Amino acid sequence: MELNRNHYFMAGVVLLLLGVQLRLVDSYVLNEQSTRILTPQGSNSTLAAVRPLMQSISPTPHKVVRPPESLGWALMSIGSVLILHALAMKAPGAP
Repeated sequence: MELNRNHYFMAGVVLLLLGVQLRLVDSYVLNEQSTRILTPQGSNSTLAAVRPLMQSISPTPHKVVRPPESLGWALMSIGSVLILHALAMKAPGAP
């Protein structure tokens, strides 16, 4: 499949908006299931057996993700370039 003007434009809009969101939000707090996936699991079998019991007593602390400030700027820049590139291309179906 060949990428045409519409594909570049849509990818640019998505990256631009994602970059804006990363610039507006300081941190993201993950839910318990995502935190459990990201925490390293110990190889100790006793600890693995006790962990579900401990989680029922006290909830797992939620992991906080703080993306770097430059990531938002980078995504906005790439998105803007893709949008400008799409506008410079010929429209699909044009001769």
